[in-house]
Amino acid sequence: MAEGDEQPLDERGSNRSHRPQSRRFVEFVTSGWGERPASTAARAPVADRTAERRSALSAQFPGVRLVVPAGSFKVRSNDTDFRFRPHAAFAHLTGLGTEQEPDAVLVLHPVADGTGDDGSAHRAVLYMNPLAGRDTPEFFSDARYGEFWVGARPTLDEVATTTGITTAHVADLRDALAKDVGEGGVQVLVVPGADLAVEEVVEQIRGEEDSGEADARLAEALSELRLLKDAYEVEQMRLAVDATIAGFEKVVRALPRAVAHRRGERVVEGTFIGHAREEGNDVGYTTIAAAGEHATTLHWTDNDGPVRPGELVLVDAGVEVDSLYTADVTRTLPVDGTFTDVQRRVYQAVLDAADAGFAAAVPGARFRDVHDAAMRVLAARLEEWGLLPVTAEESLAPDNQHHRRWMVHGTSHHLGLDVHDCAQARAELYLDGVLQPGMVFTIEPGLYFKSDDLLVPAEYRGIGVRIEDDVLVTADGNENLSAALPRDPDAVESWMAALREG
Repeated sequence: MAEGDEQPLDERGSNRSHRPQSRRFVEFVTSGWGERPASTAARAPVADRTAERRSALSAQFPGVRLVVPAGSFKVRSNDTDFRFRPHAAFAHLTGLGTEQEPDAVLVLHPVADGTGDDGSAHRAVLYMNPLAGRDTPEFFSDARYGEFWVGARPTLDEVATTTGITTAHVADLRDALAKDVGEGGVQVLVVPGADLAVEEVVEQIRGEEDSGEADARLAEALSELRLLKDAYEVEQMRLAVDATIAGFEKVVRALPRAVAHRRGERVVEGTFIGHAREEGNDVGYTTIAAAGEHATTLHWTDNDGPVRPGELVLVDAGVEVDSLYTADVTRTLPVDGTFTDVQRRVYQAVLDAADAGFAAAVPGARFRDVHDAAMRVLAARLEEWGLLPVTAEESLAPDNQHHRRWMVHGTSHHLGLDVHDCAQARAELYLDGVLQPGMVFTIEPGLYFKSDDLLVPAEYRGIGVRIEDDVLVTADGNENLSAALPRDPDAVESWMAALREG
């Protein structure tokens, strides 16, 4: 090691701060603080629901210790982190959202039959970093966790009151996980990919035992647990959709400014992000603000292009509320407020496909029926326009699918705590699943004609249209949660005109 390089590499990141460490400073900075305000913690409205969810999970894994980490910070740049967001399974089982619980771990400990929480086979314990005292070095010197830097954490008692879950210090986690583990003892499963440090601890405790498939089964069960939304979740989805609709209104009002800016797509994106942070926790996913040719790129998130009059701008965006439930809505808007004839023709085809999807989204149908219904409409329209090399019926055959050249994505995905929710569910419960009341998913057909697509007439090239709404399956059909945001082309034009005049 070269002279002057004695300081370990992992201790150098904070050299820029010149933090004082003298005895007199430590004595001074840790003294003279007033009493903390009395706690205002109260049991959260979702606490009864999360207890039911944990009980449902418990019933699937009797005698097994289940480890569900919130996750930790992800580094964005050197010693700065992305804003923390807990793993969806952790949020679903605890009701905790926003940025309160990095490194927390929910553990469902197996107990004798009927002696667990609410008579279940498990006792839930939430292991967390509690509020550190002001007499600790963390208080003033830890830029990631310290109260002086990032604010105070809740106490263990406060979290227990809010969630209705027994709490313990995260320092006790390893010993708690290792209890009764061994040959013939308790099996320990952990959600894969949620927190690598916790996974490593679990692997050390399990030793030579290979539980990869069992861990995957836990992840699968946690995804499937979210396929049906309870009343609280539906309420949160409504809030997310309502906030999203308000965000789209702000986007329309910002279009003149977007047109005037060299990177107008960023104006659209920034307008929506600012709204999402004001009214919710954040955006539920990276906003797509795709104008002109960019609308033919399905996940255009660079958002660095101009917004030009006479073109369309495809905005795919959703507000994530504080409970972490998100909306996912897309509208394709004429930049100057009026569709051209060819834009309207493409838009109407996509709208008709979406309406066919809604007609198919009823209890007893299969999830894939929604997609099939939308594809029948698009294939017929493409045949009518002379774009298919075969008939629409021939194109729909599994061995052909010519119409999918202009819509390569699926029509629907489940929605909730994750924008693509329930992603680890088994195909027989997802793609082939039977629709039931309480399911929430998107319906989002589209047509995308790239500017260099020589198989379509020139008038179609560079046009991309997607219409996406969030649907709740009900006992007698479905409800379009985002119906308040205009979909019909005439209604879109009238809505945009009213917003610009207002």
